[in-house]
Amino acid sequence: MAKYSEEELKQRLTPEQFEVTQNEGTERPFTGEYDDFYEDGIYVDVVSGEPLFSSNDKYDAGCGWPSFTKPIETKDVIEKMDTRYGMRRIEVRSKEADSHLGHVFPDGPTEAGGLRYCINSAAMRFVPVEKLEEEGYAEYRKLFA
Repeated sequence: MAKYSEEELKQRLTPEQFEVTQNEGTERPFTGEYDDFYEDGIYVDVVSGEPLFSSNDKYDAGCGWPSFTKPIETKDVIEKMDTRYGMRRIEVRSKEADSHLGHVFPDGPTEAGGLRYCINSAAMRFVPVEKLEEEGYAEYRKLFA
């Protein structure tokens, strides 16, 4: 797992990105950049750039955060039990950077597996299809063939 110093991250990330990814924060619902955003491309970890989700698996769950039916590769996200605030939920973190991304719930579209990955926009950066090669994500072009 890559380690990034707190100082480096505070310089590279916005205060909201830092709070969400490093302190398990949550952006306010319906305020995130990618909540109502439906261009073709992939979403990568804002800290490490590791690929996380595809626009092909994004849908409008009406919850106020970007929602996906699955990650691009399940091996690239870590799921952990989260009992903070008196709730029992499954937290989703990126594997490489250990960034807090959001949570996964069992109330997604049944035809797509039944999961809803509810992810903070502040934890991600969007890479449009036309920039996949340029930004080093050429292997993900096949998702949009």
